Amino acid sequence: MGVRDVLFGRKKLSEPQADRLFALATAAVTLETDLRLTTAGKAAITFKPLSSGDFTRVDNDTDTLVRAAAQSAGGTVDRTTDSFGYEWVSISDPDLEDQVTAVHAVASELTAQGFGAQLLAAAFAFTGGAQPVYWIYGFKRGTFWPFIPTGDGQNRDNATELELKAKLEKELPVEQDLTRWLGLFDAPI
Repeated sequence: MGVRDVLFGRKKLSEPQADRLFALATAAVTLETDLRLTTAGKAAITFKPLSSGDFTRVDNDTDTLVRAAAQSAGGTVDRTTDSFGYEWVSISDPDLEDQVTAVHAVASELTAQGFGAQLLAAAFAFTGGAQPVYWIYGFKRGTFWPFIPTGDGQNRDNATELELKAKLEKELPVEQDLTRWLGLFDAPI
């Protein structure tokens, strides 16, 4: 903790690392051929909105940009707010690369306008396993982790998550600290 943190009683939030998102698009071949996981055609990005006028303007501009890009690529965009007050921008597109590009566009625009610290995570849905598989991207650390909810409450398939980590950590920047593998049980994808 620095002098500034002591004086102001808080730490400055780190800026997001959005460029590492594209590693998922390059890992798609391994996901499909070795693991038999294919995109479910859905992805989402979540962030904590602010009540300032500047944030509202940037949020509206970002929404317009992403909707236009998704429409030109044949996809759709939806917006929801979860029970914790986080905003979700959900992208439906059959192409994983288009999903990654749309999520990156939202993250880049918020970051460029000074609101990058509000970004929490992005989630990408895959099918092909016994349960749906999600690859979550944490913006603060620039890393991915697998998330496999079992469908019964707030439980997850930890053994399969660790297996996926081992198989993809050479291709994806996988979060090594397992305590940071947050589960997005109610993600709107």
